[in-house]
Amino acid sequence: MKKHDFIVIGIILAAAAVLFAALHFIPQSGAYVRIEADKKVVETLPLNEDTEYEIKTENGTNTLVIKDGFAYVSEADCKNQICVHHRKINKNGESIICLPHKVVITVVDKNADSEIDAGV
Repeated sequence: MKKHDFIVIGIILAAAAVLFAALHFIPQSGAYVRIEADKKVVETLPLNEDTEYEIKTENGTNTLVIKDGFAYVSEADCKNQICVHHRKINKNGESIICLPHKVVITVVDKNADSEIDAGV
C-alpha cells in the first residue's frame, strides 16, 4: 500500500466516525411528552400538536404548553417557579421537573400507552 492509500482510508474512517457520532450521540427530537404525577403516568401527548394541558395534583397545578414542537410549563402555583423558568424541551430524554408538585414531564420517542409492558 502506498502513502496515498493510507490517507484515503483515514479520510473514510474519519467520515464514518463523524457519521456514527452524529447518529448516536446527538439527541434526536422526540415525538411525545410523557407527564407523570406522583410516579404515575397521567398523560402522553404528541409534540406535533399544539395544545395546553393542565396538570392537577393534590400538591398543586401546572400548565403544560406544547407549541411548535416544543413543550414548556407556562404556569405553576408552586413557590419556587423553577419549572416555569426551565427552557423549552423537545429532545428525547429531556425533562422538566416540579418537585413541590411531584410532576415530571419527559420527552420520549414513543407513546407510552402503545408500548407492551414486560413487567414482572
